[in-house]
Formats: sequence, structure tokens, C-alpha cells
Amino acid sequence: MNFDDYCQQKAAPPGSSTYYALRQAPAARQPLLTALFALRREFEETVKETSDPTVGRTKLAWWQKETSALAAGEASHPVSKALMAHLPSTASEYASLEALLSGFEMDLDQARYLDYPNLRRYVERVGGAFAALVARATARDPSQASGWAVPLGNALMLAQFVEEIGDDARHGRIYIPIDEMQRFNVTAADLINRKYTDAFTELMRFQTGRARDSLHGALAAIPDAERATQRTLRAQAALALAVLDEIERDGYHVLHQRIALTPIRKLWIAWRAARG
Repeated sequence: MNFDDYCQQKAAPPGSSTYYALRQAPAARQPLLTALFALRREFEETVKETSDPTVGRTKLAWWQKETSALAAGEASHPVSKALMAHLPSTASEYASLEALLSGFEMDLDQARYLDYPNLRRYVERVGGAFAALVARATARDPSQASGWAVPLGNALMLAQFVEEIGDDARHGRIYIPIDEMQRFNVTAADLINRKYTDAFTELMRFQTGRARDSLHGALAAIPDAERATQRTLRAQAALALAVLDEIERDGYHVLHQRIALTPIRKLWIAWRAARG
């Protein structure tokens, strides 16, 4: 298996939302974008699929060294080799890769967030920094991409929190600020024990509304000159909005299941969004 095939399997297995979003990008840029999504998945698995924080830190330390090696043109991992082959300047993106890695490192130190400003630090590193990397890979003016890509990445993270709240809670992580849960009278035990109440419904209505508004606002902020270059991010946003709508229609029953779209619907939504 070559490194591009490895990245494809890691980042975007057939039928996944990422698969359909990546298919909207120009063919020449798909290998680079796929490698970026694969790297994010590697970081995520390192912290979220490791029960022992010590083991997680050891793995992250390895990725820290590998990221430095990537910037120096001496990568050894298949994903890093793919990035080295497809990224015009690995050294220029080192700071963004570091920010992404530091975001996932927060998962080893913190499972709850007091308020939204504290949560936003995590969101901007894991969501915003990554979206900026993706945007720069295809943007007409990469130097300006962060300004409009970071809010979109943040919004995508907020939508992901809604979609994955049940699974995250079962793994000991709750990405809803403590003060907001208190405001709606919902406890961590309610989430872990899959307790559906009117209070939980109101909490999720608030979270879904914020994610949806953030996505619409971020999409509107993409410059007209960049809309055609950002088909992957725009498709991701459209898919996230569709999932939020589906969650809302289902009555926010996200504690015991992950509500998803069918592959054919994903294909249609991604295709339509990329050409809108």
C-alpha cells in the first residue's frame, strides 16, 4: 500500500462524509487534502482511542517529533510522507500543524470546559487551525485564508459536538460548557446515562442553533473569489447543516445513537453545495 492509499483509507473511507467532501476538490489537490484529513484523524485517534493518558502523551510526543521531521523533509510515517510529497512547503505550515497537535493534546488534560470562551481555545486549534490548513491548500490567496477559514472550522467543530455528544460523553469528554449545562439544568450524569428530558431538549436546541448560525455566518464570509476554490469545506458545511436538521427532526435523540445521512444523500448534498 502506498502512502496515498493509506491516507485515503484513514481519512475518507467510501461512504463517509469526508469522502464525498474531498471528491468535490480539484483532482490535482485531492491527494494533499486527503493527507491533511488523514493527519487530523491520526492525531484524533491518538488521544480519543487511548484510555491511558500516559500512553496518549507518549504517542503525541512521537507525533511532535514526526511533525518536526516533516518540516525538515525527513518524514517516516505514511501520512507525513504524503504531505511531504504534496505540500508545496512543509516548513511554512509547521506552526499550523503544531497548533492542531496542541489542540488534541488538550484532550489529555481537560475533559470539561467551564464556559464557552474556554471551550473556544480548543475549538480554534482543532477546528479553526485545521480548516485554515485545508483552505490554504486550494485558495487563490492563501495569505488571507485564515481570516475566513478559521470561523468555518470552528463552526464545523460546534456541529460535530452536537452530532457526537453521546459518544463523547461515554468516553469521558463533554464539549458543552459547564455554565451552559447548569443554565439548562442538565448534568454530566444525564448525558452519560442517556437521560432524555425537556431540559436536555432545550439545551440541544440551543447548541444546534449556535452551530447552525455559526455555519451560515462562516459560509457567507467566504470571499466570492474563493467560493470555487473551497468546494471541500463548503461541502463539509452543507453536510453538517443537513445532519443538524436531521437531529432536530429526530427530537435531539443523540445520546444513544449517532444520527447520520445515507451515502446517496451525502453525495447529492456535497455535489450541490460545491456547485452552489
